Amino acid sequence: MSLLLDTHALLWWLGGQHLNDDATERMSDASTLVAVSAASIWEAAIKRALGKLDIPEPLGSAALEEGFEPLLVTFDHAELAGQLPQHHRDPFDRMLIAQAQVEGLAIVTRDPAFDDYDVAVLRC
Repeated sequence: MSLLLDTHALLWWLGGQHLNDDATERMSDASTLVAVSAASIWEAAIKRALGKLDIPEPLGSAALEEGFEPLLVTFDHAELAGQLPQHHRDPFDRMLIAQAQVEGLAIVTRDPAFDDYDVAVLRC
């Protein structure tokens, strides 16, 4: 199973916070592709600029150092994200859902709002 990290899952992983055993095991497996969306880096940068998030280093660089794969936002992702029902009001999360659907990824998250969409979820 290939994975896409929700922004909080990325921040928790990089911050050394505990994720559940299943998520930790899968993310630590060298054979598992673990992707981080450019949308998550953008979301975190906005929150940093607003003073809502304190990240000591560039998040994208930290994700790459962990061996995570960057996932760019494509036209297909953007079009699908715009068509998704707004069960979840967060546009960044709807982008992650669209990316996961297009790319066949499971989203690593604790957010129960993802359950309202047709997307595989790995609780963290």
